[in-house]
Amino acid sequence: MNEFKDKVVVITGAGGGLGRAHALEFAKRGAKLVVNDLGGSAAGEGQSDMADQVVAEIRASGGIAIANKASVSDRAGAKSIIEDAVSEFGTIDILVNNAGILRDKSFKNMSLDDWDLVINVHLNGTAYVTHAAWPIMYEKNYGRIVLTSSTSGIFGNFGQGNYGAAKMGMVGLMNVLALEGASHNIKVNTLAPAAATRLTNTIPGRDEDLSRPDPERAPHLVTPAVLFMSQDDAPTGKIVQAGNGRFSLAAVYSNAGVVQGPEASYESFLEDTDTILDLSNASEGWWRRRPKAD
Repeated sequence: MNEFKDKVVVITGAGGGLGRAHALEFAKRGAKLVVNDLGGSAAGEGQSDMADQVVAEIRASGGIAIANKASVSDRAGAKSIIEDAVSEFGTIDILVNNAGILRDKSFKNMSLDDWDLVINVHLNGTAYVTHAAWPIMYEKNYGRIVLTSSTSGIFGNFGQGNYGAAKMGMVGLMNVLALEGASHNIKVNTLAPAAATRLTNTIPGRDEDLSRPDPERAPHLVTPAVLFMSQDDAPTGKIVQAGNGRFSLAAVYSNAGVVQGPEASYESFLEDTDTILDLSNASEGWWRRRPKAD
């Protein structure tokens, strides 16, 4: 229960939904929180005091937390989130990148403004906040970073080209940062959550009472995976799917393929198509990085 006591945890987009659930659980376990949330709508419009409300909730339960209302998509604002953590608590140990918005439309009908806005909040915002935290973690030889992806990125979902691209971008960012952080005890993992939130309520056909969500879709059922990825003994470079009380691992697989050498051609590719596309003997990761069999 005390594993996270006095750990400094920054959570973006923590004014409601998943972020709030994560913040409340970390606080219950003794962590010191920076609760970030611009307080805008699910579409990223406007501002509010959502972060203050969560901080008040944490403090009322005897926890320690401060609010930050900067936008992660603004470079200076993203930097201020980490600066607030250092100013108030002296450092940062755990960063949970959770902030997000939706602007769903089929790609044919999507404006490039909607594309840019979603990419800026999800992917660029994650990069901006992580970039501000990285040197601190690197210097102290300790850091735990959780990126938030989605099955919409990993597997695709109609009408979410911008969101899906941003969310699959999290996987690429994780893969690189897990490699770069390994020598300095920085573990980087990715969450693919499923829960009833303000964002999911914007999806056609979804109109849940968020004050009384379906018990199986409650945001707090995702949080155990976040704690797992934030612990001292966390793995690195993993994609954990969490929702409805179910947890699983997603991964990128590849096969050994065929070697055609300098004589390779379109015709030779066609001849070996069945082997090239056969994943029956595939394994996790890029084949070049796998240890060779004895």
